[in-house]
Amino acid sequence: MKKTLLFLTLLATTVRVEAQPPQSQEAHDELLKTISSLDAQLFDAYNHCDLEKLATYFTEDLEFYHDQSGLSRTRKTMIDDIRKYVCGKARRDLVPGTLEVYPLKNFGAVEIGAHRFCDPNKFKTCGEKDSGIAKFVMLWQHQEGGAWKITRVISFDHVSSK
Repeated sequence: MKKTLLFLTLLATTVRVEAQPPQSQEAHDELLKTISSLDAQLFDAYNHCDLEKLATYFTEDLEFYHDQSGLSRTRKTMIDDIRKYVCGKARRDLVPGTLEVYPLKNFGAVEIGAHRFCDPNKFKTCGEKDSGIAKFVMLWQHQEGGAWKITRVISFDHVSSK
């Protein structure tokens, strides 16, 4: 009797999980192309300190988690911090071959990768010996009207150059 009751309780509380159909290769390639292009545009604005353009890639309620500086809330705070601490002092280059993009159903996409940072006054591109490296995760929301905006950023595992 106890086993039957336990079985019925488990059966009644079991959450039904349905597997999502796999994304077609064509859909995956298109999403990767879109997010890769947005990443390049975003960091072109970052590297050229075009803060007005940079701000357009983020939602107002942005949350930015950084392993060394902690949590920053709001787009305005992040842009102010970039103005004070980054402009003219750091450039960002995506590490080739590290970009991964995955769909988030009814939301948008998650972008994962690694990037290097270096002094833009010394280097046109960031190489292994002259830059620090970090991993990142960005959540892109596909908004009404077709725009893509970043809602959350996690930047972690920063390793300084030697």
